[in-house]
Amino acid sequence: MNLALNRVPLRAEGVSRSVAAAGSRFTLLVERFEVAQGSRVAVVGPSGCGKSTLLALMALALRPDAGDVLTLAGVDALALWRAGRGDALAAQRAGHVGFVPQTGALLPFLSLRDNIALPQRILGRPDTGRVAALAECLGIAAILDRMPAAVSVGQRQRAAVARALAHRPGVVLADEPTASVHPAQADEILGLLTRITAEDGAALVITTHDAARAAAAGYAIAPCRPDADAAQTRFCWPT
Repeated sequence: MNLALNRVPLRAEGVSRSVAAAGSRFTLLVERFEVAQGSRVAVVGPSGCGKSTLLALMALALRPDAGDVLTLAGVDALALWRAGRGDALAAQRAGHVGFVPQTGALLPFLSLRDNIALPQRILGRPDTGRVAALAECLGIAAILDRMPAAVSVGQRQRAAVARALAHRPGVVLADEPTASVHPAQADEILGLLTRITAEDGAALVITTHDAARAAAAGYAIAPCRPDADAAQTRFCWPT
């Protein structure tokens, strides 16, 4: 565990980002967001409220327009953005964040095995045992050598979950990880994410439309709702 000594591995205050959508501009203002080690948080809200933008900001994949505090694993990410330290930001992402995109986004020219092992390869820390163990837990051990196009949507999503966990990150961010799978698979994927991150002591943040399913899986619910004019979302958690 990379962040075993950091009880609040992810913290943001006063972080904002504006994006253009459908000919207008939308602003997400993260008034406060703190994710403690080992916590499970579900960011819940309608489409277009800024959930994916929030995860991209927290993953250091999207540059904020402004901010007071943004730290990952104790490192001042805002200072890195301001200094143009793309290399250091990439190193923070690679070492401390596991990310599950909405659609899995596996590399089509790599097998499931190689997709899962990619974060380890980037860090120079191969661990074939970890890949095999994750695949076994997620029910894809028998198809590890297949290409993404040769497996089902649900299997690709499981591989994306395994990839996000392969390097034992301290923070796992999953953008609607169950949106593209059957409801029965959705419950199973949420349960597996919960169990494996708990075993690793990682913080877990997901986005979802389904507050009831997330709550039933033991996630704290963090509402994400746009203001009345729909031009801005103010997000604050814990409240």
